[in-house]
Amino acid sequence: MLRNKPCLSNIFGCIAIGLSLIAGAAAYSEMQPLFSAGGPDASAYGEAEHYPIGSPDTLSEKKYMVGDFSHFDVLFPAHVVAPAGQIWQFRRMETPPQIAYLQAGNRYSLQNYLSHLPITGLLIAKDDQIMFEGYQYGRTDRDRLTSQSMAKSIVGMLMGMALADGSVTSVSDTAAKYVPELKDSDYGKVPIRDLLHMSSGMTCEGSRAEFEAIDAKVLAHDCKQAVPAGTRFQYSSSDAQLLGLIVTRATKMQLSNYMDQKIWQDIGTEAKATWTLDGSGQETAYCCFNAVLRDYARFARLLAFDGAWNGKQLIPRQWILDATTVKESDSQLVPGKSTPFFGYGYQLWVFPGARRVFALLGANGQRIFVDPQSKLIMAQTAVTEKALDPKADAEMIRFWMALIRHFGES
Repeated sequence: MLRNKPCLSNIFGCIAIGLSLIAGAAAYSEMQPLFSAGGPDASAYGEAEHYPIGSPDTLSEKKYMVGDFSHFDVLFPAHVVAPAGQIWQFRRMETPPQIAYLQAGNRYSLQNYLSHLPITGLLIAKDDQIMFEGYQYGRTDRDRLTSQSMAKSIVGMLMGMALADGSVTSVSDTAAKYVPELKDSDYGKVPIRDLLHMSSGMTCEGSRAEFEAIDAKVLAHDCKQAVPAGTRFQYSSSDAQLLGLIVTRATKMQLSNYMDQKIWQDIGTEAKATWTLDGSGQETAYCCFNAVLRDYARFARLLAFDGAWNGKQLIPRQWILDATTVKESDSQLVPGKSTPFFGYGYQLWVFPGARRVFALLGANGQRIFVDPQSKLIMAQTAVTEKALDPKADAEMIRFWMALIRHFGES
């Protein structure tokens, strides 16, 4: 198979090169990944220094973001998730899709999308076919790109599998059943279901450095009940970390090992992944799974098929449905109330509207969007300067909704 070398200027040149190669060589009938050494504002992101890797203290410095976000497991200790013994391969389209979307009254294309936003990797697929795969800022399909908070959604799926295999009895169980150190604390009384919904009602005092331990002792000492559980949505890394601790205790396995056993092998992943550890040596359930883009896309495809992989049900289908549907009784989670746009399920973000569409979201532009009806997915990694950037998010959502309009028919 042909693999293009990184282009010298931008990904638009890559697209032109790819199309000319296809036109000139019938043997290469599939569009291969496209690579660019540049990207929007590349000089400020450290292009002249080949996107340097910094230190644990440089994660928010623009010059180091590209290097740091693709080398998390160099900067921080991590557990390994091994690739599958047998790789499952996507098919590919012959040419990139023609996509038009409107933003601020202007009509834009896929090329415009890549030129507007600091995207390190973008993959669009429908069912088993990649429609587009491209990389900027010198990143490639071999780089392990960090998930940021998309890891929370992975933990949500692992909780569903722990219920399916009997390690966890019920989402009505309280945290203290699995983490007995919490039995005399407010957090110990919170049901798993409310942790999944980011509706624990807890507030935690004190500030911690990046990846400092959030263990049971911290949760018991620093966190108190502010409002009744199940009544208020409040996005919380502590809720996610406790979910990870419950899965770890209940299954008697590290999250990385449980992920490997229950998901990563079965979906035919092609490369090693890693999961960043906190100061206690536990995986950061709230952050920082690191994988190559196509393996993120394989995970997204699993979600698009409601937990089934080529006829084998890995994650219970009902769990996916419950995780991506907001019930009327959970009024604090509905789109437009929990946040100005999204609603919230079991560690997954839910789009407004009648069609069931959902997302995994991470800071600085990490996104996985899933449309189960059409089996359309989009996996994206990025280095937006702001952890939350409403302007960039608006364009990402408009682009994704245009994809559904173009290719979302079942």
